[in-house]
Amino acid sequence: MMNGTTMPPIAPELGIAQAGTESHRPEGDPLRAALLDSRQRWRTLVAMAADFAFETDAQGRFVFVSPETVLGWPAAALLGQPADLLLAATGAAFDPFHPTVTARSRRAWLKRADGRLACLSFACAPLLDGSTIVGSRGVAQDVSAEDLREAETAATLRRGEVIEHILWQMRQEILAPRMMQVVLAELIAALGADGAAVITLIPAPDPLAVLHQAGKGLAAVLPMLRPMLEAEASDPAAATSQAGHKVLTCPSDTRFGERAGLTLWREPGDRDWDEDDRLLVSAAAALIRVVLEHEAIQRELARQARTDPLTGLLNRRSFLEEMHRRVDRLDREGQTGTLLFMDLDHFKRLNDSCGHEVGDDALILAADILRASVRPTDLVARLGGDEFATWMDGSDEMTAAERAERLRLEAPSAFARTLPPCATPLSISIGIATRQPGSGEDIDSIMRRADMAMYEVKRAGRGHWQVSQDEASP
Repeated sequence: MMNGTTMPPIAPELGIAQAGTESHRPEGDPLRAALLDSRQRWRTLVAMAADFAFETDAQGRFVFVSPETVLGWPAAALLGQPADLLLAATGAAFDPFHPTVTARSRRAWLKRADGRLACLSFACAPLLDGSTIVGSRGVAQDVSAEDLREAETAATLRRGEVIEHILWQMRQEILAPRMMQVVLAELIAALGADGAAVITLIPAPDPLAVLHQAGKGLAAVLPMLRPMLEAEASDPAAATSQAGHKVLTCPSDTRFGERAGLTLWREPGDRDWDEDDRLLVSAAAALIRVVLEHEAIQRELARQARTDPLTGLLNRRSFLEEMHRRVDRLDREGQTGTLLFMDLDHFKRLNDSCGHEVGDDALILAADILRASVRPTDLVARLGGDEFATWMDGSDEMTAAERAERLRLEAPSAFARTLPPCATPLSISIGIATRQPGSGEDIDSIMRRADMAMYEVKRAGRGHWQVSQDEASP
């Protein structure tokens, strides 16, 4: 029935399947022939223009299906079957097989014969007998590929928007650590993650070094991250922890040889990581690599600002700044501190006779000797030229004198073993000044006393040490 009119039967041609036959007029009836011809033309056009055409009866069963194969289903096998069998999900917002009004360009998901889904764009209308719906009729085009392209385009635009937003947030920050926190926080929000971290490999069997983290739950996934980071592949890899956390890690190598990885995780029971997630994390990992390299540059600049470029020891400015902090703490704790002021004997003669290259070698060797003679908490600096200094927390002049005596004995032989035979023999002159807690003596005064004691050694023949006996005035 359509609009209260009984449609005449037609043989299944052009891949058309239909159920039932009708015979209401004699064979030679011109009206019947015209109707048959009209309907045949309509179905021919449908078969050529549509990927799927159908009619259903009042019970929602297929009575007409075209073409002969629809989404992998034989049209003949669908006849008499409930149309709802093709729906991917019941209760969907739009059901093309039970329309109540005419609909155009409405999309619905159907099941293919192999179990995959297809997205079709429908034009459909109810079949009426008076005011009663007695079936439906419609045509549809398979837009799965178009829908996929649109989804891919939307996903690409989304990734671009997320990355652009992250970049904008990063530009608001100056320091690399703050930039990294911005990246991690934005990724957690964009991907619905429970947490995120930037990790780096350190020598096994030690655990991974966590450079940055945001969110919660890192401890639960950390044990599984080393093998994921050690993998040669640089593409994002997904895994599930023993507790069920969904983990996604993207390894990355910086220009400075650092092997790091961006890791995100979701709570147990949350959705798996999909391809769009992987693409976004991969794009974010490129930003992470840039920030890590920026961090490395900042660390190197900070190191260069604090250290002597030749020896790697603290420079004068950093040494004095650190001494100020140490003195304030020692006053609070009621402890002494001692300064050793050192100068290489005959260094100028060495430079003149063997050249500045040998002179530089001597300075580097002196720095190595001093490093080996102090505790990890002591400060060692090259103040300039051939002048060096050591500050020892909690040590008095007796401890400092023992250290100075060892340097006096060991340094000349170390120079002789290492420097070329033409080199002038070197030794060290050392001045010692101890600061008493609560004395109020400032750094300039301590430096001056140690310097004067060292020059007394120089005048007395070099290659020895002397303790400043001057009383520091409060």
